[in-house]
Amino acid sequence: MSHSPLLNLPGPSQDLLDDIETALSQARNFVAEFAPELVVIFAPDHYNGFFYKLMPPFCIATSATGVGDYGTHSGPLDVPEDIADGCAKAVLAADVDIAISSCMEVDHGAVQPLEKLFGDATARPVIPIFINSLATPLGPLRRCRTLGTAVGKYLVSLGKRVLVVGSGGLSHDPPIATLETANPQVARRIVHGDPMTSAQRQARQVAVIEAAQQLAEGRSDRQPINPAFDHRFLEIVDAGQLTDLDGWSNSFIAHEGGNSAHEIRTWVAAFGALAAAGTYETTVRYYKAAPELIAGFAVRTAVPCS
Repeated sequence: MSHSPLLNLPGPSQDLLDDIETALSQARNFVAEFAPELVVIFAPDHYNGFFYKLMPPFCIATSATGVGDYGTHSGPLDVPEDIADGCAKAVLAADVDIAISSCMEVDHGAVQPLEKLFGDATARPVIPIFINSLATPLGPLRRCRTLGTAVGKYLVSLGKRVLVVGSGGLSHDPPIATLETANPQVARRIVHGDPMTSAQRQARQVAVIEAAQQLAEGRSDRQPINPAFDHRFLEIVDAGQLTDLDGWSNSFIAHEGGNSAHEIRTWVAAFGALAAAGTYETTVRYYKAAPELIAGFAVRTAVPCS
């Protein structure tokens, strides 16, 4: 599923929120019927827990805390350390280099889906797996599928009901700083992880709200939502043809979908994990080009074929 800080902020129309809520309600019913014993969530970060001073391509949490941005959960998550540690060992044994964190800080990218699906981010044991989708340079997209496959094979061995979540927008280009564009103060924060003051967080929220309004009203210089790109990606995912994405270069993704379209990496990893259990079929299928959320917003549920 996609995420957006604007789901928790003023601005989006009630019709849009109601439309998305219908899809999220279907996803909640899907999850409730499945009754997972464990959740594994592949998620990006937006310079809240990971910074340029040390930016791994992938990292698995053996302990994690929500930072509480955009009104999401602040505080510890229920991470089963032994299972997370076993997952890291299995992934490394599968020749995929992954970092580990014993004190991962996760933002709305990881926490919001948990809250939308369960009502409470601590409702189930969860293993957050960070995928760098923002800070360049980025590795090839195929590595995310390889990561997902390794994680999936480990999850199959557990004999548990595991819900795998990929959290990311499709085409979108929000106002997120880069090393090339940041002023000295912002550059220091995204490199060294200097904590944001409450005033800085409020200013960021205002900037996000204004950027969404401008995009929705057609007066923005941000890259627009690209439904053609989004639908092509979703068609490939729905068909289970994940290797077709191996040829998608990072430059192609940014050109077609915007700088934050790299969050499709979380979807690729999640479906790669599911595919490790065999062929799958998608059930709930929702998509909305939502400039009010600065996102191509999608929801998919999927199960292994019987």
